[in-house]
Amino acid sequence: MPALSDVIAALDDLWPPERAEQWDAVGTVCGDPDAEVNRVLIAVDPVQEIADEAVELGADLLLTHHPLYLRGTDTVWAGTFKGRVVHTLIRNDVALHVAHTNADRADPGVSDALAGAIGLRIVAPLVPDPTDADGRRGLGRICELDAPEPLARFARRVADALPATAQGIRAAGDPDRPIRTVAVCGGSGDSLFDEVRAAGVDAYVTADLRHHPASEAVQHAALTGGPALVDAAHWATEWPWCEQAAAQLDEVSRRHGWNLRVHVSRTATDPWTTHAASAPADGAAPTTHTGAPN
Repeated sequence: MPALSDVIAALDDLWPPERAEQWDAVGTVCGDPDAEVNRVLIAVDPVQEIADEAVELGADLLLTHHPLYLRGTDTVWAGTFKGRVVHTLIRNDVALHVAHTNADRADPGVSDALAGAIGLRIVAPLVPDPTDADGRRGLGRICELDAPEPLARFARRVADALPATAQGIRAAGDPDRPIRTVAVCGGSGDSLFDEVRAAGVDAYVTADLRHHPASEAVQHAALTGGPALVDAAHWATEWPWCEQAAAQLDEVSRRHGWNLRVHVSRTATDPWTTHAASAPADGAAPTTHTGAPN
């Protein structure tokens, strides 16, 4: 079995930490570099449910997309929920490693996994990485459908492709508008509206769309043209990366003869649990849906 330091070196080759955004917190949070690694669990969020799952699985390494301490800390006291995660992992000899915006910008990266889940053909990065001479790395992806389909049907495609959440999928735009070209960005993507408009796509799939940026984008589209918006839950747009990352780590394991056992968590860590639809105009009672993973 490889040492944790060997596995971390392989992960850093897949997602070099120097390609993370300056504000990000990626890399190894805890773990003994000399400890042996046999089993790995991959998940989006380093929350207590995932830490407990890693322990129950007998994992030696937990790989997550989201950082545990994005803004730093001055304590790992177990009386805090993040400190409790750290204590759970260390007490059970589970290392924690994070690949966040360095995985977003990778080739393949988070948005490649999102596009693949939806069934889109990738054309180019939405925001190319200027250090990549091949023009494949960067934030987001510009994609195409094999044939146009109405926005309402495309939104249904996204809903069927991603793990179920209480939010479901929201769309802004004419439901009958034909969609052929699509920009995607896993995670929060309303900071990229200028790049999306410049790409001239028919729709934009991302998460965490806030009222004012989305409203302005819709008004801009009505006046001068622009994309329809398809808004999914943050966790759901990034979960496909877990399966992609598992396949990449499996390949690394085969190449090195490590025989790692790589698992993907199917625990839904989206924070929202219940959705109550607004009452229709006829006064009928709203429906309630409780989300669960596919």
